[in-house]
Amino acid sequence: MITPKVSIPASRRSLLQLQQRRGILGISKAIDKRLYRMAKSVMPTISKTEQIALGCGTIGFDRDIFTGSPSLKKLLDTYDPKLTPEEKTFLDEKVDHLCSLLNDHDVSMKKDFTKESWDYMRDEKFFGLKIPKEWGGLGFSTQAVSQILAKLATHCFDANATVAVPNSLGPGELLVRYGTDEQKQYYLPRLADGTLIPCFGLTGPHSGSDATSLIGSDCVVEERNGELGVVANFKKRYITLAPVAGVVGLGLNLSDPKNLLKGKGDVGFTVALLERDHPGLRMGPRHMPLNAAFMNGTVEGENVWIPMSCILGGQERCGYGWHMFVECLAEGRGVSLPAGSVGAGRGVVGAVGAYTRIRKQFRVPIAEFGGIQEAMAYAGSDALIAIAGTELMNAIVDNHEAPMVISSVMKQNCTERGRRIVERGMDVAAGSVICRGNNNYLGNAYMSLPIAITVEGANIMTRSFQIIGQGLTRCHPHMLELIQSLQAPAEEEQKAIKTFTDQFYKVVGHGMSNFGSSITRGLKSTLDTSMRSRNAYKDGDKLLDYHEKQLLRLSANFAMTADLCFSLGGRLKFEELLMGRLADALGAIFLGYATLHHYSRRRGIEGLEVVTEHAMLRLEKEAQDALLAASDNFPGALGGVASRVMKLGCFPLGSTTRPYKEPSDRLTKEVSRLLTTPSALRDMYQEGVYIAPEGTMHQVSELIRALPVCVEADRIASKLRREKAQPTEEEAAILDRAEALRDVLIQVNTFDHLTEEEGREGYVRPALLGTEERLAALERKSFAA
Repeated sequence: MITPKVSIPASRRSLLQLQQRRGILGISKAIDKRLYRMAKSVMPTISKTEQIALGCGTIGFDRDIFTGSPSLKKLLDTYDPKLTPEEKTFLDEKVDHLCSLLNDHDVSMKKDFTKESWDYMRDEKFFGLKIPKEWGGLGFSTQAVSQILAKLATHCFDANATVAVPNSLGPGELLVRYGTDEQKQYYLPRLADGTLIPCFGLTGPHSGSDATSLIGSDCVVEERNGELGVVANFKKRYITLAPVAGVVGLGLNLSDPKNLLKGKGDVGFTVALLERDHPGLRMGPRHMPLNAAFMNGTVEGENVWIPMSCILGGQERCGYGWHMFVECLAEGRGVSLPAGSVGAGRGVVGAVGAYTRIRKQFRVPIAEFGGIQEAMAYAGSDALIAIAGTELMNAIVDNHEAPMVISSVMKQNCTERGRRIVERGMDVAAGSVICRGNNNYLGNAYMSLPIAITVEGANIMTRSFQIIGQGLTRCHPHMLELIQSLQAPAEEEQKAIKTFTDQFYKVVGHGMSNFGSSITRGLKSTLDTSMRSRNAYKDGDKLLDYHEKQLLRLSANFAMTADLCFSLGGRLKFEELLMGRLADALGAIFLGYATLHHYSRRRGIEGLEVVTEHAMLRLEKEAQDALLAASDNFPGALGGVASRVMKLGCFPLGSTTRPYKEPSDRLTKEVSRLLTTPSALRDMYQEGVYIAPEGTMHQVSELIRALPVCVEADRIASKLRREKAQPTEEEAAILDRAEALRDVLIQVNTFDHLTEEEGREGYVRPALLGTEERLAALERKSFAA
């Protein structure tokens, strides 16, 4: 039987379709609400301070990496670090003269500079490098400040630290941006000419450099004699320049229980400016950071009255300290500290590289030993990475950006590389840099680099918490709005659900897109790597093309993994091992782009391709290893699923699609050869090394000057051995000169006494007194007697 077809009127069909759509839409909304509430239940409440922090600083190329598709062309089009003629003159003349006034060994022993040195730094405005000219400063670029600090570090790390603080963590720039007119007119000229040396007091015994807590640094708003102000109690330590500072910027946690601010200003992190003679302020006692001589000490006070006129920016800027701190920190962490590593890298390549040709063992320059070659090559490529990253970071800051994530990457990564550079230099130069004295050009740097690693947030904290913790929230293209929606109050839930849903599906789409890119780029990069000639890097265009593709692949891997991290919800902040590995990957990717940026700007230097290839291979291996370790150990309830997804996306064919390896021995030896013989590449590294005038005994300068003589002498000696010939008069003179230089430059210092007590007339060392006592009791006093 055939059932007759029932005709439904068009109006009825439209109504049914509308009801179906509404039903589906209702189900969808119910799912969205359930998903939102589930996410909200696992997301911890973000504190007011954390919310402020999320809005501080800027994002730029760091976000590009989180998207999975950064662009080298964009970097090259946007950032070009340069010096003005005035800045170059200052670097060549004023910085060199300051170095000539400083004897690094004397500074380390006396734990201070001479008054002549302090006066010169003041007179030539070393403490006002970035203060605008209208206020009496030099108005230099970040690139100039960085190069000044790096050059000082090649000669005296204590000078580097002393000049760094006023030009990064000192309150000068904060005054320019946020100070009241009265504060600017009073402080800026005095800071520019060095009348007042500044310091910044943030760290306390219980809070480290954690500006979110400021434990033990409290102030309460009060009114005295009709004047509004705060009463503060604080105990700061590790404050560089505090023992000699004329003004301190104090980080305080402001509260207003009586509501005296009346809406003008806010509670929270606040910066006060106090001069050294401020009633109740105590400054002067020193710490002794390892063997360093730079001034570092405490800033303390109890019940200190601070009028509102002493709050940086006045009452309106109460509670605004986080914004100030972040901008200040971007330079301190991202510029000043990496500059020290650049100085270490240039110094090790220049001095230790020369030493490897001057010092002989078994009648052979130690530069010919494989272990020395490995140490020099790795120190050289680490130095290139630090130089490249620093120059790019300088250009970013000079572009009026304050990138918190990149500055953290630079601080953690470059200071760690700086430590490795100096350690390798110490291994190579050995006894000559263990014995202290004027001839030791590396020992003080060796003892100073660990200090840089701990300040402004220890590297362990920066790597395992800060970089990815900030990066995921600030730099991910969709995450900040999603997180903010989860913090919305109940009355705004409907609007928050829509925002959350929109961003959630964007995150999913972002993850799927990068999953696909990871697979396709991974397969392509594996094929390209397997077919690549070992000499391909000699063609600069091919070098850039190949390595940019590898960084794009790794960026997609990283971005996909970042999306997988959201499966952890609020637990992510406790998974520090995972965040540390992702920080390693992000750092390697950023510094890889910086290295290609540097090569693109400086190409044409003979040998630059070799060391760039060495650096890039290492960075790609670092990123690959970090991602592999993360996939092997992905935590959380969904960790097994996330791990499988990550491995499939990052390494679709397993170990086959992990193509990156350490540089070959052949490449390592070639890098070492270029760094230990006269070459254009060595000249590039030595651009920022302080060279003393001829006739001045300065070990680094003498080593660098002796290198071409000793290399030529070795060439002559080798030729004479092959030909079984005698040297000409000219050749004999070169051989004799090289031998004389070697004999002088391998010497170390000795001292009649090391302490004041040991130098007193009639002093006998306790061990020798004991020997005399025991011999006195014996019948036979001497074997020869």
